[in-house]
Amino acid sequence: MNFRRGVVREEPEMNLVPLIDVLLVILIFLLVTTTYSKYAELQINLPTADAPQASNRPLQVDVAVSANGRYVVNRAPVSFVSPETLSVELKRAAGGNPDPMVVINADAAATHQAVVHVLEAARLAGFGRITFATQQPRK
Repeated sequence: MNFRRGVVREEPEMNLVPLIDVLLVILIFLLVTTTYSKYAELQINLPTADAPQASNRPLQVDVAVSANGRYVVNRAPVSFVSPETLSVELKRAAGGNPDPMVVINADAAATHQAVVHVLEAARLAGFGRITFATQQPRK
């Protein structure tokens, strides 16, 4: 005996609203607990090229690095063998000044390694004040 002849059975359906609510809460939790870290391993202060030049300049040692890797210290060409020999030339150019300003004039096409050699030579010489020369942008 079938007493439910006229009753139509409803198809089961899945309700997605609770699932979306749970996923939204998980997403908010992940966004709040995530740490955003800034990689600050190197503290570099880049020079600006449009600043006026200083009127009083301390004793400085100018080091030029050409595009093909040649070095010039205070307008005297230096043959590069190692950073140690370049540090001896930097000390000679500094004279009696224990901590002169080392100004690196590197060509835009010079390799990074050539500039790093100058930085290493300045470190070996005990010079801590190092800067890079820039040129005015063309207008």
